[in-house]
Amino acid sequence: MQRIRLRYTKRGRLRFTSHRDFQRAFERALRRSEVPMAYSAGFTPHPRVSYANAAPTGTGSEAEYLEIALAEARDPAVLCKLLDESMPVGLDIIDAVEARTSGLAERLTASVWELRLDGVDPADAERAVAAFLAADAVEVQRRTKNGMRTFDTRGAVVALETVPAEVPAAAPAGAQAVADRPLDNACAILRLVVRHLTPAVRPDDVLSGLRAVADLTPPVPAAVTRLAQGLFDEESGTVTDPLAPDREAVTTAPPTAAVTADAKAPEGPAA
Repeated sequence: MQRIRLRYTKRGRLRFTSHRDFQRAFERALRRSEVPMAYSAGFTPHPRVSYANAAPTGTGSEAEYLEIALAEARDPAVLCKLLDESMPVGLDIIDAVEARTSGLAERLTASVWELRLDGVDPADAERAVAAFLAADAVEVQRRTKNGMRTFDTRGAVVALETVPAEVPAAAPAGAQAVADRPLDNACAILRLVVRHLTPAVRPDDVLSGLRAVADLTPPVPAAVTRLAQGLFDEESGTVTDPLAPDREAVTTAPPTAAVTADAKAPEGPAA
């Protein structure tokens, strides 16, 4: 059984699709592309697909990840192209690699987010960011399935800064940062790096924290896009590509048993 890890996006209007909506679209793409999926055992077998840390409904993303198990080996690049052609525009499959390491979910320890605040003066946003970063703790409340919960947002934030609106967002390699709204009106854009803790601190929680410490309240809902997610590098302060270990393992791996057997097989008698 071969395992393939895929990276996909949620762009434009498709950021409003729920995780369940994406699952249905992806399973249809698997059938249309005739992918030889491995299935679970039991009375109701289903394709073996594992999703990792999906973005909330309503947020865009350039860095969502999943893993599929195949009954027959396939070339990851060819598989990526076939699946992308079968998906709706906006839900794009942009990268694929054979899984050669374990623990993809454990490598998703932080995310880079872009928050577009239409109608907010950049100077006001800078003052709010400075107040947020200067605080030892910024408590906010969020309603959960167990009721209202109070938690600190400051501890999860690794970095928070304003970036010029006229400069396109720096997306990770292989991605394309696509604005969900035009850049022809005044706005502030924030770049946020947040650790994945428990309870999870989301971009809207940070916006609540900015409102609490500096009364920063955008007149319209913020447009939020995840630019990257992966392992947080403490030395460089960056979020690394979670598929990089698999790529490195592929390039350094010895020949497979089948290839080695073919190479050692004696030649038959000459015709």
